[in-house]
Amino acid sequence: MAVPRVKTSKARTRRRQSINMKLDAPRLVACNTCGNQVLLHRVCPKCGFYRGKQVIVPGAKG
Repeated sequence: MAVPRVKTSKARTRRRQSINMKLDAPRLVACNTCGNQVLLHRVCPKCGFYRGKQVIVPGAKG
């Protein structure tokens, strides 16, 4: 079994780990009804449509 000759420093370890911790930008798609930019698999807050069907009434409380 291989054994490291020198201890890996905290800076080197954290630099290597930080590469994989970066956040991706959210995926946005255009709404089919109004063209508004919406997150994938979410109801459009502007028109209230999801997959071609009216799901919510925008601006209505409750």
